[in-house]
Amino acid sequence: MKAYQLRIPADNKPGMLARVTSVLAREKISIRATTISSFGERGFFNLIVDDPERAKKALTRDGIDAELREVVAILIADQPGGLDKLVQQLASENINIENAYGFVIESRVQAVFVLEVSDTERVQELLKKAKFDILSSQALADIEPFHYMKY
Repeated sequence: MKAYQLRIPADNKPGMLARVTSVLAREKISIRATTISSFGERGFFNLIVDDPERAKKALTRDGIDAELREVVAILIADQPGGLDKLVQQLASENINIENAYGFVIESRVQAVFVLEVSDTERVQELLKKAKFDILSSQALADIEPFHYMKY
């Protein structure tokens, strides 16, 4: 199952994220998860969106450099050791995690960990054999964290 994130390099200055979010809002593209990393005067945003290909086209059309990156999104238990089980499996197979982030879907039940690795197909095969559930871009877009809670 393929999943994608957008990687957007950006100068580390005010308004850069606002420029990206205004394009996505105008195009009615929902952001499902994001990370922001900076390294001195530069950095990047990683975005999981509900329509990654359309988002890339819209951002590029507006002069924003956006790259579509294949990622592996894995369901893990939201409990002590849930992430450890996954990363121990990857370490035992000598898999290097190049970029990663996670988020909770249902507290103390389920979370998602998004990995960027050099060989996504190999990682997906290894994780399927180890009985991990892997999500597609559509499955990521359809997640409704905390939908069961009454605020």
